[in-house]
Amino acid sequence: MHEVFPDSAEVRNGRLFVGGCDTAELAERFGTPLIVFDKGTFTARARAFASALAAEQIFYAGKSFCCVAVCELVRDLGLGLDVCTGGELATAVAAGFPPERIIFHGNNKSAGELRAARDSGVGRIVVDSFVEIDRLVEESVATKILVRITPGVEAHTHEFVQTGQEDSKFGFTVAGGIALDALRKALEVPGCKVVGVHAHIGSQIFELAAFDLAVKRIALFLDEAREELGFEAHELNLGGGFGIAHTGDEMTLDPDEVVARVRGAVEREFETHRLPVPATFFEPGRAMVGAAGVTLYRVGTVKRIPGVRTYVSVDGGMSDNIRPALYGARYEAVLANRMSAAPGPRVSVAGKHCESGDLLIRDVHLPDDVAPGDLLCVPATGAYTYAMASNYNRVPRPPVVMVENGRATEIVARETHLDLLRLDRRADGSTL
Repeated sequence: MHEVFPDSAEVRNGRLFVGGCDTAELAERFGTPLIVFDKGTFTARARAFASALAAEQIFYAGKSFCCVAVCELVRDLGLGLDVCTGGELATAVAAGFPPERIIFHGNNKSAGELRAARDSGVGRIVVDSFVEIDRLVEESVATKILVRITPGVEAHTHEFVQTGQEDSKFGFTVAGGIALDALRKALEVPGCKVVGVHAHIGSQIFELAAFDLAVKRIALFLDEAREELGFEAHELNLGGGFGIAHTGDEMTLDPDEVVARVRGAVEREFETHRLPVPATFFEPGRAMVGAAGVTLYRVGTVKRIPGVRTYVSVDGGMSDNIRPALYGARYEAVLANRMSAAPGPRVSVAGKHCESGDLLIRDVHLPDDVAPGDLLCVPATGAYTYAMASNYNRVPRPPVVMVENGRATEIVARETHLDLLRLDRRADGSTL
């Protein structure tokens, strides 16, 4: 099957199987919407990055999909883990993740989050502001730190997921000496050791030339840092953002190609400036987990508007996948219970929420006789779906089941209406 599906995806008797499990049976057992996570695909993607570089130089970006079970998988694979909030850190701690293999990100880490990082023994913190550097001192944090810089590179991706340009909430711009001042101040933090710099230029990047330019500008910055501060970086973390296929007209970047291309640029540019070549680190998230997940929905209504459009409405939507509404992400879809049915005219897959923009897929070819009760499958939804899920319209978040060798294990339970009401209080402040 096309690479938008998990590696284990196959069709048996006209039905879609993932991880040896019949998706129609999974939908009956666990209900819909349902996120199906293929352990084998995730493990294979993680090992591909680890073999292209080294496991200890690959940090899984937990923001793409973070739960205890996934943190346990990353732990057992020997990779590092990238967390961005106290909640992600707490999840890692609950999973027994080795703290020395955790890197803590975030453009607005609170004093409480830095204390949690200190108390749990986080191995690296990426500093993102002058205020944060002061907080490291105030909270007596002792760890390895990297200074996040913005190299002024605009990756060719959606503006909402560009992070390396000068106009960004992340990091210190190299323009005007700001990043140099931040590095100078970071070097003075007692108990902390600045081991290098970090730069992340965006997400869903397919043109690797953007990394070439980023490395070139980072090397220029570090050349200046050596002259002004006597600083030499031992680590260079270039984040992630490697593109994967969500539709049939896209191709997933190959980990070997990415690593070889970027490491080549690092060696070339650093040797040009006679700088010691630092160890290169990456933080893939979507590139590991994106293709591992598919989302199953039950078709509820089919509304045909002659000469205009056909809307196929499902029992989920923007509460379990905000990406299409947020920045126009595109997906494919199939009928998992009728894989052999011939595709028909284009239709739009709509969610159940009270928003005109709640369209999961604007144009997709589904069988002409698609009907209520059919099981719709949207592949390549392992990343930034459950992670960004909400309770809009008071819709409970879906469960996640992990599949492998015909066995399905629930790793995130379905929320219930009682879960939604648990934190509510009456107007007088009393519990329900």
